[in-house]
Amino acid sequence: MNRLSGKTAVITGGGSGIGLGAAKRFVEEGAFVYIFGRRQAALDAAVAELGPNARAISGSVTDPADLDRLYGTVKDERGGLDIVLANAGTGSFAPLGELTPQQYDATFDVNVKGATFTVQKALPLMSAGGSIILTGSTTGVMGAPQFSLYSASKAALRNLARSWALDLQGTGIRVNVLSPGPTRTDLALDLVGAESFEAMGASTPLGRLGDPSETAAVAAFLASSDSSFMTGGEVFVDGGMAQV
Repeated sequence: MNRLSGKTAVITGGGSGIGLGAAKRFVEEGAFVYIFGRRQAALDAAVAELGPNARAISGSVTDPADLDRLYGTVKDERGGLDIVLANAGTGSFAPLGELTPQQYDATFDVNVKGATFTVQKALPLMSAGGSIILTGSTTGVMGAPQFSLYSASKAALRNLARSWALDLQGTGIRVNVLSPGPTRTDLALDLVGAESFEAMGASTPLGRLGDPSETAAVAAFLASSDSSFMTGGEVFVDGGMAQV
């Protein structure tokens, strides 16, 4: 399929995991993709894999100057922007009673502040038909022991999407949340531990971990005109974890 033919996309956190999976799918569907992230080596490897219809720009979503440089490049090279996948995220484990201001700042600066200004700074380049996708999580609607800051940050994204759908009335730009469940990425395996993460996948109704390509397929749907009557919504790709 070529549902994204001629489209330009930006994916933050695009050097690995779900972001890279989405970049692969977007390129396969005809888009030109800018991947944005902090790890230059991962970005270089990703672009080598993605081919000529991808471009990597290094930077942090927490730095307004880096975002300005990203979108300045997009404007100079492509003239406009059709798709934003605000996917960069971070988190750490700590129970209530042991949370620190540093953990709070690190989580909310990337997951909420970063997503907010990733989207806001993209808007001048977007027009009717544009699609904004925020990467949420099943934890945004479920309790998660020792993971409250991350979970709260993802719940915040859900409300931002609802509010922004109203702010964007009349523009023709849509905004939705894509919420994965346990998905086999290096970051998740390192954070949770392989054995515990496999057990989490086995506990879902589908009985396994997800693959980034499965989340990417739904990201491509939300990016395309196939989802043209969807805004302010949330789509779960979680093996049923948060559904039953």
